[in-house]
Amino acid sequence: MGLLDILLGRSKPVAPDLDQLFALPSAAITLEAAAGFTPTGHGSVCFATVEGAAFEDVRQEVRALLDADAERTGPPVEVSRDSYGYTWLVSRRSPEDLPALVSDLHAVNTALEGSGFGPQLLCSVVGFRGGGDERRPLGLVYLYKRGSFYVFAPLPSGGERRDSALELQVRAVLANDLRLEPDLSRWFPVWGAPGVG
Repeated sequence: MGLLDILLGRSKPVAPDLDQLFALPSAAITLEAAAGFTPTGHGSVCFATVEGAAFEDVRQEVRALLDADAERTGPPVEVSRDSYGYTWLVSRRSPEDLPALVSDLHAVNTALEGSGFGPQLLCSVVGFRGGGDERRPLGLVYLYKRGSFYVFAPLPSGGERRDSALELQVRAVLANDLRLEPDLSRWFPVWGAPGVG
C-alpha cells in the first residue's frame, strides 16, 4: 500500500485466511451458552458456477479426500445449485461433530483454491438452529474474499425476510470469538443456502 492510497483512504483488501474457519467450534460453544443455538451438522461452500473437466477433477479429489473418513455416515460431499445460479458443495456430519465439519469445509476451500478456483469462491456457511425455537435457523457465513464472518438469520416463517435484530444480537455474542465483518452492507443474504432456512 502506497502513500497515495493512505492519503486517499484506500485500504488494502484482506487476504483470505481459511484457518479462521477453525474458530467456529469454540464460537459454537459461546453461541449455545449465550443464545441457545446448536449446530445442525450441515455446512457448505458456495462459489460461482464452474463447468468443465478441471472442476470435475477437483470435485473427485474432494470426494476422495472426504471419503477417507470412516466416521462419515452419508456421501462425502453433495453438489447443488441454487436459484441464483451458484453452486454449493455440501457436507453433512453429526451435529455434535462440528470440528470434523469445519475440517471438511476447510478441505473443500483449500482444494478449490489450490486448483485455481479461488476467484470463484464466495463463502462458506455453517447452519445452526434453536434460540428457544428448534425451527429457528441461523447461519454463520465466512466471506472468502474478506476473511471475515457474519450472521445470517432468515425468518422461519418462509419468504425472503431476515431477523436483523437477531443477527446483531449474535454479532455481539460472538465479537470475541470470530473475526466479524464490520461492514453490515456486506452481510449478504444467502437465500437457499443448504442447511440454513
